[in-house]
Amino acid sequence: MKFGVVIFPGSNCDQDMIYVLRNVMQQEVVELWHKEADLKKCDFIVLPGGFSYGDYLRSGAIARFSPIMDAVGNFAEKGGYVFGVCNGFQILCEARLVPGALMHNTERKFICKNVFIKPQNYDTLVTNQISRSKVSLKIPIAHGEGNYFNDAESLKKMNDSGQILFRYCDEQGNITPESNPNGAIENIAGVCNAKKNVFGMMPHPERAADTELNNTDGKLLFQSIVNLVTA
Repeated sequence: MKFGVVIFPGSNCDQDMIYVLRNVMQQEVVELWHKEADLKKCDFIVLPGGFSYGDYLRSGAIARFSPIMDAVGNFAEKGGYVFGVCNGFQILCEARLVPGALMHNTERKFICKNVFIKPQNYDTLVTNQISRSKVSLKIPIAHGEGNYFNDAESLKKMNDSGQILFRYCDEQGNITPESNPNGAIENIAGVCNAKKNVFGMMPHPERAADTELNNTDGKLLFQSIVNLVTA
């Protein structure tokens, strides 16, 4: 299994992602510079978190036009797997590879803390190894623009087709207004495209995938990916 981690000017979670994939999950990983157009025969592409191009204009709005994104878009169109975390999710939205948009947090503040999320579909590439008995996952967030939005008609289609991956919840798995850290509509923390091969989420599973951090809830997502793709 060969993973490609795309690095943009301002990416700051690329090495965290590479460490988890290479050292924790024991997978082959290559770094892909944003000006390249070659995905180097990778089986899976990851867009990491950070502040691509300093978050000028909107988060992800400039990175969406980096040369490598044409290759990523073609790869996804042919059924290739793509996973975007935080800024990577914002880039996927800007590139229209997943539906919706990410706006400023309702309190207009950068938020960095642990939150709880609840899987909404256990049959996707990133959730298939999560037990239904696990009521919530503790995963860190670190963003200023994580307020997910989409129109009512699109949301209905996404709910009906299983495109909502995660919702913010409390530790007991209750999806409440109080457990929503950024104002995201319907508490949405992650989504996928209609083909279910492109995935985006605001929380950082790579920051919760090592025993040294006293939290391995995020590792379940990587186990899901490796389990399904290499099966």
